[in-house]
Amino acid sequence: MKAILEQLENKRAAARLGGGQKRIEAQHNKGKLTARERIEVLLDAGSFEEWDMFVEHRCADFGMDQTHIPGDGVVTGYGTINGRLVFVFSQDFTVFGGALSEAHAEKICKVMDQAMKVGAPVIGLNDSGGARIQEGVASLGGYAEVFQRNVMASGVIPQISMIMGPCAGGAVYSPAMTDFIFMVKDTSYMFVTGPEVVKTVTHETVTAEELGGALTHNTRSGVADLAFENDVEALLMLRRFFNYIPPSNREKAPARPTQDSVERADRSLDTLVPDNPNQPYDIKEAITKTVDDGEFFELQPDYAANIVIGFARMDGNAVGIVANQPLVLAGCLDIKSSIKAARFVRFCDAFNIPVITFVDVPGFMPGTAQEYGGIIKHGAKLLYAYAECTVPKITVITRKAYGGAYDVMSSKHLRGDVNLAWPNAEIAVMGAKGAVEIIFRQDKDDPEKLAAREAEYKARFANPFVAGSRGYIDDVIQPHETRKRICRSLAMLKDKKLENPWRKHGNIPL
Repeated sequence: MKAILEQLENKRAAARLGGGQKRIEAQHNKGKLTARERIEVLLDAGSFEEWDMFVEHRCADFGMDQTHIPGDGVVTGYGTINGRLVFVFSQDFTVFGGALSEAHAEKICKVMDQAMKVGAPVIGLNDSGGARIQEGVASLGGYAEVFQRNVMASGVIPQISMIMGPCAGGAVYSPAMTDFIFMVKDTSYMFVTGPEVVKTVTHETVTAEELGGALTHNTRSGVADLAFENDVEALLMLRRFFNYIPPSNREKAPARPTQDSVERADRSLDTLVPDNPNQPYDIKEAITKTVDDGEFFELQPDYAANIVIGFARMDGNAVGIVANQPLVLAGCLDIKSSIKAARFVRFCDAFNIPVITFVDVPGFMPGTAQEYGGIIKHGAKLLYAYAECTVPKITVITRKAYGGAYDVMSSKHLRGDVNLAWPNAEIAVMGAKGAVEIIFRQDKDDPEKLAAREAEYKARFANPFVAGSRGYIDDVIQPHETRKRICRSLAMLKDKKLENPWRKHGNIPL
């Protein structure tokens, strides 16, 4: 017995040491934590239950039979974040550069399968050089096994990827299929082909950071949702983010008690929207003054900034927020913003999170770049997402809601539950000037006549009452009442039941 226990302890010690002290120090010198240290920061103290500590690879080629490290480059198991169950895998860069082998993939698949059974989220801490070349096609098969599970788990349990080191080649497709991707600045990168291959094939010279670093994916590609300064900040913010999401599609996100009164009225909202309809303002001010305690967890803040998305709480309950941002491109919808918001709405719908939409949209972005880029198809994604969505949907039109963009932004016609407007809201096919120039084109050479017509059009349509008279707007409210009215609407909608027609799946315009 004693010998067995000794052997057990030795194996545990070898697993904990990973690739050895020298490699651990190299990891620390890069400003990175080890796989186990990351789990310690992420999970509640003492809650981690590790699985498969003794798993080793089965490869005998290229001298691999000489090197066996227990755990095989990934630490897997489960624990809690703020007392709530979560499954985790953390790749260990000190062991074979975190490269994925068949055994390594099996470990990841095991925790994903278990998470599906019990209805708990999965968090992947990625830090890997890619497929283990020595294993050849077995390693590629391992990746595909993980991909299959990513797809099966999609919309069933939340999946979060934290990229904390390299993630290249086939490895990027697993995070791409998860719900959220977070990255660490300066130490993490994602790309399908590395800088050397790019140089060989396209003759472009580019660094790993420029090609697939955290800033690139948070500002240019939109692949990632947030970037953090270092490992510790990333993991602590992930703990905070975790509070907004439910364990699975069968449950709601946890409610958190708040001292912020439902009845709180913020009078400064009454003067937020400028009198000049062409003057911008910051929609984030409306969001933070409406939600509980002014706390808004924004996602993708530096990508497609003409639309704002993120999580907040109303009367203690988690909500998803989508809002046009008049400060950027006047709040127009374009390709990037449509895709950004559509994916977020679909996540909220899959996981029972009500969607609150603040609307100030003059229309879709005009121009050849948008049309050639497929704005018709990409704009339809947002339309599709809102139309398909069955969770409570509350819409507040703060100023402009013009044209097709009015329809798209969670209008009554797309099964919006409660549609409210501020007094200065304008719901029309287009702005007064454009409308008059089309309707009265015969008067185009008479500026006085046109000005009179424009004033007439404004008086008739530049208000919420035409839409209100048809029941497209449920009520016109004072801006300072927004919080109270949204909270009351959510309370009314808490038991909402709405089923879409049975189908295998829809065919969203991808």
